[in-house]
Amino acid sequence: MFEIIKLLFDICLFTKGPQNLPSSVWLLRILAVVDVIVSFLMVSISTDWLASLLQAIVSALLIIGFSWLMLYLGRKRERFHQTTIALLGTDALIGFIALPGMASMMIGKGIFLAFVVTVGLMIWHWAVAGHIIRNALGQTWTFSLGLAFLYILGSYQVIALLFPEVAGVN
Repeated sequence: MFEIIKLLFDICLFTKGPQNLPSSVWLLRILAVVDVIVSFLMVSISTDWLASLLQAIVSALLIIGFSWLMLYLGRKRERFHQTTIALLGTDALIGFIALPGMASMMIGKGIFLAFVVTVGLMIWHWAVAGHIIRNALGQTWTFSLGLAFLYILGSYQVIALLFPEVAGVN
């Protein structure tokens, strides 16, 4: 498993791509669970456990659905496992790195620094998603970053629609 974490970190550093990951249903399932756990931990800082769990599951399903739809439309369905593993794994890895900053913002300690770090991690996450999409579809950086931005924006909108109490929309 250490080798997989190292590969995911290399993807986050833009030195590897999803094609370097194994195409494994087992690994996809494991990383889906890991992503749900990390997302749950992030959301549970500010809301109850049931809403946190449901949001984490929806978030993972959105990644899986986006990956499938993107590769289907791009006629690259054979890359589904590797691409989805990369998206789920890097989401979990960056989310795990963001946990201390999120917790700091919620308890009111070092809010400005935590906010700056969190925004930096969000931009990094966007760039990593664009990198994965670029490698998966064989598209340009501009196209891939645009598609990643649309996915991130769309997923935030779906989460806000389904969980208005989490998004602060009452």
